[in-house]
Amino acid sequence: MKSDQGWAGKAPDSKAWKGRRGRSRKAAAAEQDRAAGGPDRRWVDLDGGRKARASVELKLLPRTRRIRAYLRWSDRGRSPARYLGEVHHLTRAENLAEGWGFARAQNLLAEADSDSASWAKNAAVRAVMRANRSRDTGPELRMRSLLHRAGLRYRVNTRPIPALRRTADLVFTAARVAVFVDGCYWHGCPDHHRPSRQNSEFWLDKIAGNRARDQETNQALVEAGWRVVRIWEHEDPVDAAERVAGIVRGITGR
Repeated sequence: MKSDQGWAGKAPDSKAWKGRRGRSRKAAAAEQDRAAGGPDRRWVDLDGGRKARASVELKLLPRTRRIRAYLRWSDRGRSPARYLGEVHHLTRAENLAEGWGFARAQNLLAEADSDSASWAKNAAVRAVMRANRSRDTGPELRMRSLLHRAGLRYRVNTRPIPALRRTADLVFTAARVAVFVDGCYWHGCPDHHRPSRQNSEFWLDKIAGNRARDQETNQALVEAGWRVVRIWEHEDPVDAAERVAGIVRGITGR
């Protein structure tokens, strides 16, 4: 079983940290893009106004059985690295995503240049596509890890009520608590949502529809005896995990 002290008894399986052998550079870059939430979310600032695209590297410490995440980039022949934190998931994909979450939380990443090579043709489209990452974001994975280490067990990306076509990010079945981690763009965060200037009417209607659906979901679950917890993606994962844990334990008494 995993713990704050690493994997007890034996080292973690290689799939938790080691990349696939023989993969191409293109495949490695695609893996980092997926974990970061898109290639334009991998930039770091250098001196003189320059930028570099970074990667998250996972290293196993054999003696302590810990996996550490580092942010690494290339700068004029050097490869600086910044320690991000320890990760505890069973798969490499989840640990990479959590590493990127650490990097964002520590303000190590920069915005992409508007004229840089990008996965989208303009800033408005990039903003929408970034928000389209609906699950397994860095903050969400970090919160899940903290809750798991706190001894709480839950189901991920499932329907609290099977007959109701609404999926929650975390479901505590015994406590009947459904947790939703809402993206600031798609769900219209009052602090961070910035409407698109292109095709604005379409996107305003889309966001309004999402917010109405959120309210319908809340009402349906509450009427069925569930407690609904909504967390914005910009919230600190530690604070969010503590809030969820307090609610669940307050209901179950454990």
